[in-house]
Amino acid sequence: MNKVGIGIIGCGNISGAYLTAMKSFPILDIKGVADLNRELAEAKAAEFGLKAVDIASLLADPSIEIIVNLTIPKAHVAVGLQALDAGKHTYSEKPLGINFAEGKKLADAAATKGLRIGAAPDTFLGGGHQTARAIIDEGAIGIPVGGTATFMCPGHERWHPNPAFYYEIGGGPMLDMGPYYITDLVNLLGPVSQVAGFAVTPRKERIITSEPRNGEHIPVHVPTHVAGVMAFANGAVVQIGMSFDVAGHKHVPLEVYGTEGTLIVPDPNRFGGPVEFLKKGGEFAEREITAPYADGNYRSLGVADMAHAIRSNRPHRANGSLALHVLEVMEAFQTASDTGRTVTITTQTERPAPLSESLVDGQIGR
Repeated sequence: MNKVGIGIIGCGNISGAYLTAMKSFPILDIKGVADLNRELAEAKAAEFGLKAVDIASLLADPSIEIIVNLTIPKAHVAVGLQALDAGKHTYSEKPLGINFAEGKKLADAAATKGLRIGAAPDTFLGGGHQTARAIIDEGAIGIPVGGTATFMCPGHERWHPNPAFYYEIGGGPMLDMGPYYITDLVNLLGPVSQVAGFAVTPRKERIITSEPRNGEHIPVHVPTHVAGVMAFANGAVVQIGMSFDVAGHKHVPLEVYGTEGTLIVPDPNRFGGPVEFLKKGGEFAEREITAPYADGNYRSLGVADMAHAIRSNRPHRANGSLALHVLEVMEAFQTASDTGRTVTITTQTERPAPLSESLVDGQIGR
């Protein structure tokens, strides 16, 4: 196998999940990890048997083709532009950027240089979500009518060791969790055409209850409760709620409604989970999941798909067009709230190709 050299920039909380999952994909050859905090990079390298290097050396390494950018959101575009300037394809954690203008700058730079960009989430490629996609594609739900997308919790300061960035510009529940839900909905239903909504900030300060910063007060600079509606180009209308201010609820993460049936989609922050379908006049029944990547945390599946796409000269699925479209949709909720108007989405994107086969054992998921 002609492997693809990978460099990791950013060795924070999420990097362990990526590095663990990358072992599942033989095409990925990790050449080194880097972080502005050299001690953090050294610790992560030691944990996974890798080499820690400085960022400049990583970008200059000719054996590296893809830079995986796991920095905090406000650094995503700056690091991505550095990678593009070094002649590397880049794949970043979500969101693509902290605002649409930044994301567009990255997308334009990649197009000018003839390089690929991609971004998380890649959970929509998991077997649970691909099974739901297949049910819609076979016409089982009939004409798509609408749905609901719900993520609501009390806030990440309960568990994250360094949660302040969730409440800075580029954070908040929409930019943090919205990518999972909206990306999966685009996978299921296609692109969004219009957005309406409200974004509010009930509290201006949060108290960390996780270690090691337990008891510390942190300011809130972003809306922490967002409610809205997305009108899709295919005519479906989906309600969405994203919050860091809700003590608890009983909504499922994703439901999709059609004229002939209702689909319960797994948590879009997971690759698997039960898929339930109700045919009109019947009852909900669980569907068998036959697509791969439903039995674990494959956080790097999008990177592996990009690597195979580079080798086989095909589009990759967790691509820049999709990520930029989702970023515009997420930003539109704030615009709609500020202006009291419905916002028309300007970007277009295609539904990513289905993924029904494994990316290993010679399969490239065409």
